Amino acid sequence: MLEPVSAAHRLEVTPEVGFRRLLRSSRHEDATTCPLRPQADSVKTARDVTRTTLRSWGCPQLGDDAALVVSELVTNAVRYAGHSGPRYDDHPITLMLLRMSPHILLAVSDPSDEVPTPKEPDFISEHGRGLYIVETYSKCWGWDPLEEGGKAVWALFRADR
Repeated sequence: MLEPVSAAHRLEVTPEVGFRRLLRSSRHEDATTCPLRPQADSVKTARDVTRTTLRSWGCPQLGDDAALVVSELVTNAVRYAGHSGPRYDDHPITLMLLRMSPHILLAVSDPSDEVPTPKEPDFISEHGRGLYIVETYSKCWGWDPLEEGGKAVWALFRADR
């Protein structure tokens, strides 16, 4: 089983802070959240929110890479949200972007406790490349279990201006 790599640890923030509290404690202009429905068109919504937020933060150069990564994370969240049953109502899929200079943390939380497991990429198949893409286009990635159940899968980008 793949152990979670804490976003707080990667950012050298006190791990006791916890993922949700880290996002809640951020200043409004340094954080964006967007609830998403467990449906395919949420992927486009997430890409649009990501690009718009990065432009407003003066980081348009991250737009394409971050949009590709968020597409993979939201696609996985939508795919596994259906397995969560009634938990979706309590814990919807949520896109979160957090600016912590010089980094941008992009995360997608979902109600599933399914552990994100990288697979050897099969470039012929339509499935199995998502976490490979996330790893390739971000500085690093990981996941955090959430106190209320579910998880947040995140990717870290360096936002050099």
